[in-house]
Amino acid sequence: MEISITFLGAARNVTGSKYLVEANGIRLLIDCGLYQERGLKNLNWEPFHISPGKIDILLLTHAHLDHCGLIPRLVREGFRGRIYCTPATEEIARIVLLDSAKIQEEDAEFKKKRHRRERRKGAYPEIPLYTKEDAEASFPFFSSIKYQQKLNLGNGVDAVFYDAGHILGSANIKLSIKSNGEERTIIFSGDIGKNGTPILKDPTVFSQADYVVMESTYGNKGTPSSAINLQEILSDIVNTTHDAGGNVVIPSFAIERSQEVLYRLNELLRQDRIPHTMVFLDSPMAIRVTDVFRNHTDLFDAEAVELLHSGTHPCDFPGLHLCRTVDESKAINYIRGSVVIIAGSGMCNGGRIKHHLINNIVRPECTILFVGYQASGTLGRQIVDGTETVRIHGRQFPVRAKVVKVDGFSAHADKDELFQWISAFKDNPPRKVFITHGEEEASKAFAEVVEQDLGFNTERPSCGERYVLH
Repeated sequence: MEISITFLGAARNVTGSKYLVEANGIRLLIDCGLYQERGLKNLNWEPFHISPGKIDILLLTHAHLDHCGLIPRLVREGFRGRIYCTPATEEIARIVLLDSAKIQEEDAEFKKKRHRRERRKGAYPEIPLYTKEDAEASFPFFSSIKYQQKLNLGNGVDAVFYDAGHILGSANIKLSIKSNGEERTIIFSGDIGKNGTPILKDPTVFSQADYVVMESTYGNKGTPSSAINLQEILSDIVNTTHDAGGNVVIPSFAIERSQEVLYRLNELLRQDRIPHTMVFLDSPMAIRVTDVFRNHTDLFDAEAVELLHSGTHPCDFPGLHLCRTVDESKAINYIRGSVVIIAGSGMCNGGRIKHHLINNIVRPECTILFVGYQASGTLGRQIVDGTETVRIHGRQFPVRAKVVKVDGFSAHADKDELFQWISAFKDNPPRKVFITHGEEEASKAFAEVVEQDLGFNTERPSCGERYVLH
């Protein structure tokens, strides 16, 4: 039998996940994500490695943009197969892709106006990568599949989705390929979650596979000490800011991060460890994703289920206000006293968080609390790095608020948890472990550990490399 994998993204970098599997006359794409690194975004415009019309099936691990964000373009350019994912992933992907299309359209319009004003042509096209109509046109191709339900893809190829514990609905995918009386199994890790993450179940652990394609996002990073005392740190921040008469402003990502913050605030409130102040979730996208959480309580871990049985939803509590409209968002500014504001975007690049920063960053009694990674060049990174003034909506503002970054919030397994996950194969070593979805330094460090400590044969594919699996 001949099986091949071609690595078309997330190869020695973190985003743009795309892996082409060819077996028994079937062409499968595992994920179809956007490149998000500043220096790689131009690759989103490059022709697909293979004509989309020649791809039979797309298997989607989860609904983060770097895994699903190029689907509308794939469909627009001829893909007519099925897109299989879990029910929660399908719901979140619809939200994410529509939001992404809106941003693509706004960015294209902004570039067009700027280039016209500057009387020049830009390096990137002045048209959106895809539109809202393109995103909507991809939705009929989605089909949902439950965890651990065998999916027959034809020609002796089966797929099974398992809970990856990364975000709601995220999956590891196990491919089984039979030909001439032989069988090969390939496990695609997708993104692996952390053990003990609130609301979600722990990642599935496997003990046997012929080949493993594994992420290494945090392959060289351990769990920060702040993660151990996360509730204590969060409690101290809210109490100190409340006593000073200020607001806690939290730039947060819409998927998983916002829901985890709500969960932890809920827990502190139930324990009377923080004042029963008003909490505002000011992100329409995060609200829609939180609604998906309400639809899929069957995916919750034992602790969250116990909370549900007591009559409390993990993402809901007295004093929580969901701001769906612009007017509701603006009304927060007129409230006297301390409140907690959770708003997007997580890196302060756009969205409602910018308005809340304008109203709070100049106030010494307020706290700007960062709970996620801040990429180089973003407004969030400037604030975290200690800049004295920031430019928001064309105006300069002095940074007088207290700035705190807590690293304990993460949907990704750290290096120890990644090693624990792959170590489960030690009694049945895979023929090869492909280390992907990590920056050069992280993937290299993790591959070396897997080889030295477990004796596994590893590869770190480069983009475009094709491997024949025997």
